[in-house]
Amino acid sequence: MDEKNQVEPAMGMAEETGHFSLEASDAPATKAAPVSAWTPDGEQPAAPPGKGAMPDEDSVIEAIATVYDPEIPVNIYELGLIYAIDLHEDGSVKVEMTLTAPNCPRAQELPVQVKEAVEKIETVTSATVEIVWEPPWDMSRMSEDARLALNMF
Repeated sequence: MDEKNQVEPAMGMAEETGHFSLEASDAPATKAAPVSAWTPDGEQPAAPPGKGAMPDEDSVIEAIATVYDPEIPVNIYELGLIYAIDLHEDGSVKVEMTLTAPNCPRAQELPVQVKEAVEKIETVTSATVEIVWEPPWDMSRMSEDARLALNMF
């Protein structure tokens, strides 16, 4: 088969049992860098991206906490669906998350929402979201605030 007829794997394809990665091979590697920024003193050249500006964990958690499972009135961070956040000096962020159940009707949407929320952070150059199933999610992973909101003591 020649190169023109080869089909790229679709975004969000299962890579192996228990893993799902949200990456697009044809997606831009980084956000477009701003050329300048406005300040009260006038327009200034923008600082080069990634120079001494590594994303911080609090900003990433805050961004992830804006994503809600539409069936549950608690954000996915408080639900305990985020297993790992890896921050890199080049501004890239990798998030490992799970879902409440493998047959979750929002399985395709939630990882995309997490990726988009994290990429809105100014110091993030790219984000990767990986779905993992081990260890399986259970209610013990929920924060105390989430348990109170859902009346699950």
